[in-house]
Amino acid sequence: MFSGLKNHPFAVEAWFDFSLVLTFAVPKKAIAHLVPEHLTADCLHDQWAFMAVALVQTKDLRPKGFPRFSGQDFFLIGYRIFVRYTNQQGRRLRGLYILKSETDKKQMEWLGNAFTHYGYTTIDIHVRDSKEKISVESKLSGLSITVNCADADISLPTGSPFIDWKEARKFAGPLPFTFTYNKSQSEMLIVEGVREHWTPSPVKVLDFNIPFLQQPEFKDARQANAFIVRNIPYSWKKGRKEKWKI
Repeated sequence: MFSGLKNHPFAVEAWFDFSLVLTFAVPKKAIAHLVPEHLTADCLHDQWAFMAVALVQTKDLRPKGFPRFSGQDFFLIGYRIFVRYTNQQGRRLRGLYILKSETDKKQMEWLGNAFTHYGYTTIDIHVRDSKEKISVESKLSGLSITVNCADADISLPTGSPFIDWKEARKFAGPLPFTFTYNKSQSEMLIVEGVREHWTPSPVKVLDFNIPFLQQPEFKDARQANAFIVRNIPYSWKKGRKEKWKI
């Protein structure tokens, strides 16, 4: 009766104090089983697939059209694979497939799991943002990430498959679409994001420990890039579904 509520039944808007995304290159065969049918991993040179860890400080998150004072502030962490999808009209879309989501408040866990399929859990999240350096840490999960945002001349991470930052920016996220596949109903749920003034800047990763990467699928993962954007509005349209023949 309430299953339809999980399909993004209304548009949402928020303000991002910052969105920090670390992207990791993974051999495409290693994560092929994580990508559901009708989606394909978005690969570089038919060799590398990409998994992103997004850390976002949101403010005033609320249903679109509601007054700002009704919104709530949450910290969100998402683990996503870059994917491609060809819809029933033949249009090719680039987007993200969500593997797992974390937040700093039970309220967001409850709301997120009521209205999305993103699998939210609540952990302790401690953020230190000096504008020149950002540190995000969770004692409960063991996650810790520190980046330097101030350096003007930043090299790509050692071992990155990208030849330069221009190529790396194609996998900076977020992408325009997020996909969820319901196998039992043979339905693809598509959520479109709306962004303005989105110009991600490279950052230098000083240190990281990401327990999610300890899974066997990611044993050969290598850091590919890291970008940040600050102080931007962001919104998500109401989800729409495409039905495929069973």
